[in-house]
Amino acid sequence: MITMTEIAKQTGVSQPTVSRVLNGNTAVNPQVRERVLACAKANGFQPNILARSLAGSRTRLIGVILTDISNSFFADLVKYMEREARLAGCSLILFNSGYDSKQEEECLHVLQRYRVDGLIAVPVDASSSRWKEQIQNLDIPAVILTKRAEGMDCVYVSHEEAGAQVGNHLWEEGFREFIFCGRPEDSKYQGFAAALTARDPSFPQHVTVIRSKESAVIHRTLNDYFSRTRKRTGIFAYNDRRALQMLGLLQKLKIQIPERAGLVGFDNTYMCELLYPGLSSVSQPNEEMAVTAMRRLFHRIEHPKDSAPEDHPLKATLLCRQSSAALSPKAEPSAKS
Repeated sequence: MITMTEIAKQTGVSQPTVSRVLNGNTAVNPQVRERVLACAKANGFQPNILARSLAGSRTRLIGVILTDISNSFFADLVKYMEREARLAGCSLILFNSGYDSKQEEECLHVLQRYRVDGLIAVPVDASSSRWKEQIQNLDIPAVILTKRAEGMDCVYVSHEEAGAQVGNHLWEEGFREFIFCGRPEDSKYQGFAAALTARDPSFPQHVTVIRSKESAVIHRTLNDYFSRTRKRTGIFAYNDRRALQMLGLLQKLKIQIPERAGLVGFDNTYMCELLYPGLSSVSQPNEEMAVTAMRRLFHRIEHPKDSAPEDHPLKATLLCRQSSAALSPKAEPSAKS
């Protein structure tokens, strides 16, 4: 690979001039600049990012930490973030925490070694004081995505409000017994429970929470549940992957959908409309969320003294399909807010 010293020799200019050209300095004679850039391109010059960072220059690298890189919802966010980064002349370094706080901490250490210019993070626990301290110790601009973290720049959808949409929808469709697949600490569940408690104060007596992700455990729980009750049951899964898992198990148990069980997921990933029955799901404004987060981060990088954090709550929309709503086969899925 050609070096800046070799480019200087081939073009007949000094190495500092080559450095200024390749680092974007426009205060160079246009003819010299063109000659240097042509030589660099012809010889496949690649800048030493780490060397530039050690010299105190920006690396033009943005760190991104996600909780589950295999989830197509996060893949969609990355697509839009990468587009914004490219437009700004930056690249992304992507990490997966796997919902593991220790792995998340290791990701932060690696990002620190790479001296990234900024960080977009989906934290395992946005309320953790230890995690916030780790972010502060990085001493780089950071924006939190999909969750709200007190005192930090955040771009997210209100999960409580979205969960309430699901609860109200299932109630209006006539369901009076409920299952939540996920953790009751999840703000999606809290909004779901609050909306249904407002409808029926005895709601806590009519809900079953399934925490496990294991198909065998969920199958056994559903089998026991539906062998005990003939009542129509509304089911809310905390994301589409769990909803798809639930759908397969319900069909295996020959539970009619939505006549006996109504099912709603979260994220409105591409598979929702491809399934039969179509899967009702909460749709988040993925592009708006990703673009807003990236632009806020770039603002932070360019204006480091702007200390006031910004909170960007966005609105989700429940898309109702045949898995939970009594739609005719020819009807198009409708949005309920």
